Amino acid sequence: MNRYDNKVALVTGGLTGIGLAIASRLRVEGARVFTAQRTNSNEADTIQADFSDTSSAATVVNTVIEMAGKLDVLVNNAGMMEEASVDECNLEAWQKTLTINLTTPFLLIKEALPYLKGGGVIVNIGSIEGLGANPKHPAYCASKSGLHGLTRAVAVDHGIEGVRCNAVAPGWINTRLNNAFIESMPNVDAFRQSLASIHPVGHTGQPEEVASLVAYLGSDEASFISGQVYTVDGGRMAKLSLPNT
Repeated sequence: MNRYDNKVALVTGGLTGIGLAIASRLRVEGARVFTAQRTNSNEADTIQADFSDTSSAATVVNTVIEMAGKLDVLVNNAGMMEEASVDECNLEAWQKTLTINLTTPFLLIKEALPYLKGGGVIVNIGSIEGLGANPKHPAYCASKSGLHGLTRAVAVDHGIEGVRCNAVAPGWINTRLNNAFIESMPNVDAFRQSLASIHPVGHTGQPEEVASLVAYLGSDEASFISGQVYTVDGGRMAKLSLPNT
C-alpha cells in the first residue's frame, strides 16, 4: 500500500521545477494531487490562480473541496524572487514578493485548516535564504524567513487539533530557472565548477531530492515531526568560507 492512498494533496506552483517533482512524487505514492499556479493547463486537477491576488487562496481551496470532497496535505511551493537591493527595490515589488511568498501561504493555510484538522499536514517550501542571504534579495529573504516563522506558529497553535506543519528549505536546486541563470554566465563551465565547490557534497541538488523529503514529511511516517525547518542544500549552510588563495 502506498503512503498516500486515498489522500488528496494540493501543491501550489506544481507544474514546474520543485513543485512538479513534488506533485509527481505524491501521485506515484497514491495521492490525488491538485496543482494551482498562474499557468493555464489542460491537465486534470490543475487550477489556474494568480497568487498575487489574495482572494485566490479561498478560490483554490474551495475548488479542491468541491472536486475531491476533502484535503489531506497542503504544500505551499509557489513563489517569486525579486532581484534588487533595499535601495533599488520599490514598494510594489516588495509587497508583491511578500504577498506571493508569505501572505498567500498564510491565507491558504487559513482556508485549508477546517479540512486539515484531525490528521492533515502542511509542508511549506522555504529557502536557505530564510536562514542566510544572497546579494540583492531582501524581499525574498524576508518572505522566506517569515514563512519559516509561520511554519512554527501553525505547528504550535494547531498541533492539538491534529495538524502538523513543517518547512523544507532548499538550497541550489537544478530547476529550469537556475539552469538558465547558469547558461547566462560568461564562462559557464567555470561557474558550474565554482558553484559545485561551495557545496560539501560537490554538486547541486535535484528537484526530486526535495520531493523525497516533502513526501516523507507529509506522510504518517513523520507523525511526531512538526514545527521544523529542514535544509536540503548539500551541506552548503554548514560550510564556513575560506579566503581565496
